[in-house]
Amino acid sequence: MLKYTFLLILAAAAVFMVVLACEPDQTYHGCKILGTTCSCGTGCRSEFIYRTRRACLNALRERSSNACTRTPCMRGICTQTVQDPGFACKCEGTGFYGQRCERACPTIAEPGMIFPHECIVI
Repeated sequence: MLKYTFLLILAAAAVFMVVLACEPDQTYHGCKILGTTCSCGTGCRSEFIYRTRRACLNALRERSSNACTRTPCMRGICTQTVQDPGFACKCEGTGFYGQRCERACPTIAEPGMIFPHECIVI
């Protein structure tokens, strides 16, 4: 019995510490994606962004259907988007540009040419 009382006090203290870590108006009861599951509880609004477990599960299901798992980018970093085609490739630093980082950066500027921003090295 003493063991369970101690665990209950410890759990209450943990919730209290989480609540104290947030701004007073930012404490929130909701759900968040934790690895490959949804975890619901009380914490900061910025962390527990889903109001319900169902909303969290829908977001998790969408994440698992990520367009980037098909590796559409030839180079660079793929980011999932809500707009078609469902992904964006970040080409900066690769020496390539284009929707899939498929075009080599020009090496010589030509008159009237607009240099792709992905190709600018600072």
